[in-house]
Amino acid sequence: MEFSPNDFVIEGVSSTEEQERLASRPVTYARDAWSRFRKNKIAVAAAILLLLLVLLVVFGPLVSTYPVAERANARARNLAPSAEHWFGTDSMGRDLFTRTCIGGRASIAIGLTGAVIVIVLGSLYGGLAALLGGRADDLMMRVVDIFSSVPNLLVIILVSVVIDSKSIAAMIFAMTITGWCPTARIVRSQMLQISRSEYVTAARLMDISPVKIVLRHLIPNTMSVILVDTTFRIPGFIFNEAFLSYVGLGVQPPQTSWGSLAAAAQGMFQFYPWQLLFPAGAIALTMLAFTLLGDGLRDALDPRLRR
Repeated sequence: MEFSPNDFVIEGVSSTEEQERLASRPVTYARDAWSRFRKNKIAVAAAILLLLLVLLVVFGPLVSTYPVAERANARARNLAPSAEHWFGTDSMGRDLFTRTCIGGRASIAIGLTGAVIVIVLGSLYGGLAALLGGRADDLMMRVVDIFSSVPNLLVIILVSVVIDSKSIAAMIFAMTITGWCPTARIVRSQMLQISRSEYVTAARLMDISPVKIVLRHLIPNTMSVILVDTTFRIPGFIFNEAFLSYVGLGVQPPQTSWGSLAAAAQGMFQFYPWQLLFPAGAIALTMLAFTLLGDGLRDALDPRLRR
């Protein structure tokens, strides 16, 4: 009996393009996560918005016709937004667009630096607790419970008052004293879950050292959780900085931030509302962008949500 190609039908593939796609190289975890992230239009829009805000605070003063070091102009006080002053001027006649860009550098820098410190401390502490296990794990988690029982904002205010310093370094120190506790819990629980997986059990049966198991399995499989947690931590630090500056415990002149700009403008909001709307709007947009970006990363990096 003779056969021809027409006697055979390929099941499950409807076109030549689909055959080529299935025959292509396998999709890696990173490529699959990037593909799913691009399909999330809200997360992509948040990433673009965040990029535009970063470009604004970095290069905004360069395109402004009013340098940062310019002295106050008494004749240009409290001017409304115009072609000459895009965001208007403050009560001292300074250009608000330039000051908003410079203030954004301090706010975003505090958010990024504080989040990185918290993630590093929390990851090391939580990973060490999961690795030691037993009584050491219980003791370390009780320490976390004690730190977490005190409101974070209250600790920040008390430390700021005790230190009696309004510098950015002192503010970051105050915000990171107890800020690492939630991250430590997340990393510990994730590592404990992964340590019970089949491939970790197989690695132990193969007599692989615990250090290699941690480096090859535990840490790489928790990076997605750590990355998502970082994007959620940044808005919290930006908000805390804005609140402290608003109540007079944050960034002080001659330095500026979005919170200090909002604090300076709140007394004249009824007469010159734009002086408060622009820095407050920058805070809200930045926090919203980081939050939506974190949601998109969480959905893209979770293999259980793969369709």
